[in-house]
Amino acid sequence: MTLEAWLQSATTRLLAAGLDSARLEAEWLLAHVLRLPRMQLALETRRELTPTQLETVDQLLHRRCRRVPSQHLIGTAAFLRHELVVDQRVLVPRPETEGLALMAIDHLRRTTNENAVVRALDFGTGSGALILSIAAELPSIEVHALDVSDDALEVARLNADRLGLGGRVHFHQSDGFRQLPPGLRFDLIVSNPPYIPTAEIEILAPEVREFDPRLALDGGTDGLRFYRYLATESGRHLLPGGYLMMELGFDQALEVAGIFKAAGWIYESVEKDLSGIERVLIVR
Repeated sequence: MTLEAWLQSATTRLLAAGLDSARLEAEWLLAHVLRLPRMQLALETRRELTPTQLETVDQLLHRRCRRVPSQHLIGTAAFLRHELVVDQRVLVPRPETEGLALMAIDHLRRTTNENAVVRALDFGTGSGALILSIAAELPSIEVHALDVSDDALEVARLNADRLGLGGRVHFHQSDGFRQLPPGLRFDLIVSNPPYIPTAEIEILAPEVREFDPRLALDGGTDGLRFYRYLATESGRHLLPGGYLMMELGFDQALEVAGIFKAAGWIYESVEKDLSGIERVLIVR
């Protein structure tokens, strides 16, 4: 079977499975098996798949039709300029979270004093996407990654090593801030906390509902549980004038900003993502 014939057949099957970007998904799987850049497939449409290649890519296609995330099948997810290992132990990093990473990097670049130690913490690090992006761009920053899940921290450590940052990142297994070393304070805390209301998890896409860890999704009854915690607890872990930057769920900006204002924080801004959704709250 030629590459083009397989792609046409796979696209039809993926469309039947309810995937809108079926052709793109098929190309990702095929490029992964052939170890080619996806764009190169267009130059090799008449190439014949070997029996082994066909069996391998068909197995991946079968699992994708069952809505296993393509990132789990491939084993990595793209985040900014990095490829991060992901599996069922961590949330697959989303494109909207890249915006938070870029805002944090820009903020630290503008405010860092070369003669002072600057510390940043990722609260609920998961795969490490946020803090590793910061560490890669800002080698002078002292970076810390916190998560309640040992499994998630194992993935984050693996990603740190893959990116050559293993010696830079301080990892903390902690339920909230409770197990952080006493006296440790930060100039910036970033977080993509769980923010899906509990009852809404069951209506999410199968890729999220069945394969992302519930711990990384469930924000409590109204989805705001972790914002309330951050509003009351994170201030004591920031230096005077320190900033907190958080990703928000859809239509949560007004309520979350109100939570922080009521707790005495200084409101800086709410920033929109590329879709025009209010996605990042910045307070100090």
